[in-house]
Amino acid sequence: MATTRSAAKSSSSSSGASSSAATTYTHAPSALTLFWLAVSLPLVAWDCGYVLLRPRTMAGGDLHWPLWTPYALYGEVDHVYGWKAFNANNGFTGAQGLLNVAETLMYAYYFLAYYRNAVSVGGGGRKVVVGRKAATAVLVGFSAAVMTLSKTVLYWLCEYYSGFDNIGHNSLQDLIVLWIIPNGAWLVFPTFMIYELGCELVDNLAAGAGVKRD
Repeated sequence: MATTRSAAKSSSSSSGASSSAATTYTHAPSALTLFWLAVSLPLVAWDCGYVLLRPRTMAGGDLHWPLWTPYALYGEVDHVYGWKAFNANNGFTGAQGLLNVAETLMYAYYFLAYYRNAVSVGGGGRKVVVGRKAATAVLVGFSAAVMTLSKTVLYWLCEYYSGFDNIGHNSLQDLIVLWIIPNGAWLVFPTFMIYELGCELVDNLAAGAGVKRD
């Protein structure tokens, strides 16, 4: 009887551990998300440097060449980045630059949380972050993407409601190539991240609450 009871207890304990392991939260970023972060993080850091160090990074400034020389052209395309906004003490440029710093730190946390904490699972070499570290990384990444999308939409709406005061002087071709396409990337990819990470959060919250998926 003692042996049977012990075996039953051991079986129950093993089953509980197996069940716990099976429900442990795991996360792995998609290849598209990793690609976007690898491309966007250096670009946004570069942009933050230009914005927050103005006017030294602007044309004629001691820090302008060689790192920020492309902004001489972009400041003519989008006056938010040029002398017009700076001389008018337009606070939007600096404010969005400071928010970019916060977003970049959040994306960097998400990115590094995966590469520093990922472990291999299964036989296919797939790597995931596990447990609380995974949940925290997903929450931070999702929040950063919402911030980026919201700020970018606000940026576009400011142009619309100001009668395109800062970009309306461009030709249609220049506007598409030098403003719409580059800035549009910060609408498309954060939206993808919000959908991807948001669906994952909802699915796991619903599963944890015992709610059937629709």
